[in-house]
Amino acid sequence: MLDTLSCLEKFAAAARQHADLAVQRVSFDDPAYVSVRNRFSSTLTETVTCSQDGGFITSWGYRLGSADNIEDAAARLAFLLAALPA
Repeated sequence: MLDTLSCLEKFAAAARQHADLAVQRVSFDDPAYVSVRNRFSSTLTETVTCSQDGGFITSWGYRLGSADNIEDAAARLAFLLAALPA
């Protein structure tokens, strides 16, 4: 069984590597999620969860990637939030 909480913590750490992204919150409620925003915009925000199969999913259902490659999933989120590359 996949440890989704650990995956979300690693995702938050990977998102923090992008200069334009700010991790607003990591919540371990049910469902657990990471809230990320573009530092330069109050409207460019996204909430990401981790499914049991290891997929990182946005609040509107877009699959960013998998726990096998967390850095690429965080990079896709940065692209969606109009952030500069790491």
